[in-house]
Amino acid sequence: MDAVDKDILGIIQSGFPIAPHPYEEIGKMIGISGEEALSRVNALREDGVIRRVGANFGSRELGWHSTLCAASVPEEKIDEFVAEINRRSGVTHNYLRENDFNIWFTFIGPDEETVKATLDDITEKTGIRVLYLPATKLFKIKVDFDMKEDKEN
Repeated sequence: MDAVDKDILGIIQSGFPIAPHPYEEIGKMIGISGEEALSRVNALREDGVIRRVGANFGSRELGWHSTLCAASVPEEKIDEFVAEINRRSGVTHNYLRENDFNIWFTFIGPDEETVKATLDDITEKTGIRVLYLPATKLFKIKVDFDMKEDKEN
């Protein structure tokens, strides 16, 4: 990853241009073509540096309901369980943890009833109870990573 890649990452973390040709705008900001900017973003995705390019919306502000979920899934059923939750469009991400509750995921739906019904459906289809863990207090911390090298160290 070179300085140009780092410049691109610095821009797209929270300042992705809302424009008809966003990669052209990114390119203008750092002195490369839009084609090169897009090519570099694609290469960073292929290398696993970028997991996802997309918007983050405040589900609560949009009137939607979100929750953290957890399940205790036997090792031999993990792939089947994860495939079932990944079929749901409201699942934003999931991860495996070393714990009795080893599968965790977040789910967003249009309302609390829909979210609960979907979690009940997952339980019914998999035979694995899903814990519904809605936030009681919201803590949102915005994190951007400084991509510039520290010249002092």
